[in-house]
Amino acid sequence: ESEEESNGVNLMEFSDEILLHILSYVPCTDLVLNVRRTCRKLATLCLDKSLTHTVLLQKDYKVNKDKVKQLMRDIGKEIYQLNMAGCYWLPSSTIDHVTRCKNLVKLNLSGCHITSLRLSKMLSTLQYLRSLAIDVNPGFDASQLSSECKATLSRVSELKQTLYTPSYGVVPCCTSLEKLLLYFEILDRSREGFMLSGQLMVGESNVPHYQNLRIFYARLAPGYVNQEVVRLYLAVLSDRTPENLHAFLISAPGSFAETGATKNLLDSMARNVRLDALQLPKAWINGSGLLQHLKFNNPFYFSFSRCTLSGGHLIQRVINGGKDLKSLTSLNLSGCVHCLAPESLFRKAEDDIDSSILESLVVSCCNLRHLNLSAAHHHSSESIGNHLCQLLSRLKHLLSLALPVCSITDVAANVEKPPTASNLVPQTFGRKVRIGIQTYPRNLADQANQKIESSVFWALMGSLRFLETLEIIGSSFSSAMPRNEPAIRNSLPPCVRAQSVGDSEVAAISQLTYLQSLTLAQLPNILTGSGLINIGLQCQHLRTLSLANLGMMGKVVYMSALMDMLKHCKCLRDLRLEQPYFCAGAQFFQALSHCSSLQRLCIVSRSGTLQSDAVMSFMANCLEVIMCHMFMGESLTVCKNLQQSIVRSFQADRPALNVVIFPLLHEDLTEVIRDVPMRHLDEITLFKSRVAEEPPNLWW
Repeated sequence: ESEEESNGVNLMEFSDEILLHILSYVPCTDLVLNVRRTCRKLATLCLDKSLTHTVLLQKDYKVNKDKVKQLMRDIGKEIYQLNMAGCYWLPSSTIDHVTRCKNLVKLNLSGCHITSLRLSKMLSTLQYLRSLAIDVNPGFDASQLSSECKATLSRVSELKQTLYTPSYGVVPCCTSLEKLLLYFEILDRSREGFMLSGQLMVGESNVPHYQNLRIFYARLAPGYVNQEVVRLYLAVLSDRTPENLHAFLISAPGSFAETGATKNLLDSMARNVRLDALQLPKAWINGSGLLQHLKFNNPFYFSFSRCTLSGGHLIQRVINGGKDLKSLTSLNLSGCVHCLAPESLFRKAEDDIDSSILESLVVSCCNLRHLNLSAAHHHSSESIGNHLCQLLSRLKHLLSLALPVCSITDVAANVEKPPTASNLVPQTFGRKVRIGIQTYPRNLADQANQKIESSVFWALMGSLRFLETLEIIGSSFSSAMPRNEPAIRNSLPPCVRAQSVGDSEVAAISQLTYLQSLTLAQLPNILTGSGLINIGLQCQHLRTLSLANLGMMGKVVYMSALMDMLKHCKCLRDLRLEQPYFCAGAQFFQALSHCSSLQRLCIVSRSGTLQSDAVMSFMANCLEVIMCHMFMGESLTVCKNLQQSIVRSFQADRPALNVVIFPLLHEDLTEVIRDVPMRHLDEITLFKSRVAEEPPNLWW
């Protein structure tokens, strides 16, 4: 107070509007349970409708059952939207307190423990509910839902349902559905090793009601059971396609064969609806004339991920020969290896792209905000002004971008420059080749003097100043820890065109002042990692960082630069590192302790080592960390002892703490992975490209 008086500034003298704006950045639990008790003015402001209308608990890792109970008592009647998604640490009895929120319109309980009986009791009291997100776990029984509960469900127009068991869930009760989002996470085998069936449980013969459906979205985890169950949901759609359907999206990994029923559904869609968003399994598009017959209205999202769609077909059938498509804001062409070539019949995946196709795409879709071109070889020709980076620089509205490493190579430099010693080092495990490593400038000014700024990638980064998410991923990169499978022991070598991509390209990224999420994978020419320091200094908004297989595979050459970088990352919340032979020792964790906002850490390292004392000290110093996943080369005994020590020491003060420390190559890894909360598994533990993965604002 004395400082405020001497400076002539008093927070309470600000207008209510300014104070309300400031308070909007404070978690609701803190506002209601703490801040409002400080003075009369704040007591009134903290209960303002603008602050209590929507309560977001989904990443409030400090909230516990008692806080939720008190929160519902104090402002339950004022809450209209409640998001508890991913609150896996709260006991199922916590859901009982939601019944105090009589005026709820939107409720998200994805990732929360809830039984059929609890769901029935809660929904029976929420007569105004229109939007619901829940999980359907083994043991769910729709026959336990009361008539009052079913009455509430009959008024729900938006449903998001994550399935961990073959079931319709509450879909048959939702007779007014307009938006249906389905996430299929059913495993093919039980914990006991028995094969599971995709047939629905007894008593699950009720038919879903899709007559009012506008948006249908289904995302499948790997496994044949998920495919069997989603076909049951689609069977009803194939009988009668909703007239108002304008978004139809199915995300399915691997092979998902088309059947007679799905073909009838697509034929019906081609005749009766005009779409604004489309995503289909690759087998449904490859080799068919489907895109030629589908009609689009004002499309905002397309995903042709992993399809063999050629650039010629993309231009002719999707963007109508280059006509105006300003409505399109999100486009996913990940793994679409021929999408920038006129035809795919006689083309090799490594051949140069046709720049005219990309130019047509850029001109037609000038308002793109999210673009994914990863997992393909997009090699530019030597034509001046037609490099992929130069063409993409015209997309001034981009917020997120994913590119393969080989696409950002400066072609002229590649042609003129002979291969360096670092290019000749084999990117494999085994005996290390001793080479002379050139000294590399560690500050931005020196790099500029070396004309790095003249490269096409440097220019691209300079033109996309408002980019928030960037992914640069090797076209042949695959994570050592795929889903539902043993760890991969060998990785494919990087593309030849990518051999020159290294420190200077990483330094160019530091121009992105507003960057929040960065992924770099399989950049073979990283020599010192000096560019990482520039990113740490310049990108002060960085919240998520994922680095994988940078430089030589037999040694972590960028460790020193990484530690320097981390000292500047005050806003970093999520860090994922995947690198063979990574040493998670005292120096690394000491540097990481400077990341005061860090919440989640994941390290994946074949033959990697860790120091238990250093990990414990790090956990004690970084009070915000609630997730620690390490898959290393240590023994099972070392891993288990460290995991137990962390849980014993910190679980009481961190209710959301989730710790998994396990040998990467252990045969039981998949069994351990299945117990990881879906929020962490999907957002950080498993590596994947996330740009344009889903339509923007798919769920609130």
